[in-house]
Amino acid sequence: MNKARLLLRSCFFYNMSSKSRTEVMELKKSICTVAFVCILVCITGCGANKASGNIAEIESGKETTESLLQQTEGAERIVQVETRINEPYTTDTKIVEVISNPVFGEYGRLIFPVDSGYYSGNTLGTLRLTWYSNIDPEKTVEITNYLRDHAAAGETCFYDIYTDEEKMADPAKQDTGLFFFKGNPGEKFAVCNAGGGFAYVGAMQDSFPHALELSKMGYNAFALIYRPGAQTACEDLARAVNFIFEHSEELEVDTDCYSVWGGSAGARMAAWLGSYGPAAFGGNELPRPGAVIMQYTGHSDYTESDPPTFVCVGENDGIASWRTMENRLRNLEALGIPTEFHKYSGLGHGFGIGTGTVAEGWINEAVAFWENQTENQS
Repeated sequence: MNKARLLLRSCFFYNMSSKSRTEVMELKKSICTVAFVCILVCITGCGANKASGNIAEIESGKETTESLLQQTEGAERIVQVETRINEPYTTDTKIVEVISNPVFGEYGRLIFPVDSGYYSGNTLGTLRLTWYSNIDPEKTVEITNYLRDHAAAGETCFYDIYTDEEKMADPAKQDTGLFFFKGNPGEKFAVCNAGGGFAYVGAMQDSFPHALELSKMGYNAFALIYRPGAQTACEDLARAVNFIFEHSEELEVDTDCYSVWGGSAGARMAAWLGSYGPAAFGGNELPRPGAVIMQYTGHSDYTESDPPTFVCVGENDGIASWRTMENRLRNLEALGIPTEFHKYSGLGHGFGIGTGTVAEGWINEAVAFWENQTENQS
């Protein structure tokens, strides 16, 4: 019986992640064989045990067999879980599997809207977000695999912007943070803000794709998950900029001429921070962004201190009028503030980075605009 336990122990603690399905089946067969042998031993010794009245040994043998079988099932479940965790995500991967992947820890729940009422679909390929269009399933898969792979490699992909004490005092702050898409060490940074009508954060369409593309270009990009509500959202953005400035050495980012990006409600956040600076929303006295990149929003407020501003919007947007956006830029231009405006024929609201649409490639134009401001400041 001791040999049976030893074999089971060595099999159970074998490196499960390296096993193929064939090896797992062999493991199961081996353990079941040991269990069968144990049963035979108990049966053949039954008469002698009964004659001597030693029922305890019989019961012990039965318990050992049951324990072996339970551990066999447990080993198989571990293999199944680890296989699922390590397999690349596809369009058929269930959203709940991404959220619950232990590699993400507690922040996995923030990858998709916290309020599930604002999205539909059970898989990455069927994801739909309220008020958004042209969601690219392949980009969703790429983003989730990027986050999973970097987290599994031990890289930090998410930063809290509030302390535990602050989150205890205001539980809503538990649903905030910065997803980090790292670029080249020492390169400038951008903060991307998704829209969602200040009711939820549509990051998978409106900030994660932007941050990922910016990181591919070498920039250090952050996607902010903020509290719904115009005021609280701006407070979280100011706090995020504070965090990045305070940890710039650790994050390996250049804080000069940073940029703030946003779509829909996120564009309003970016514009407000550009107009009034982080201190106006509870942040430190920090520089305004060097450039503001805005998509599809009806925001019309501006100041004489607004940063250079880039705008893009669909001509058929029924939520944000392109005329309102163009008129705001004309007012900024009259103040001598650099601007750039793009509208796209036939395109509606919430097109994100525009993959597969007439707007595809706009992010390159926005980066060129930002880089021009960097050169002008140097």
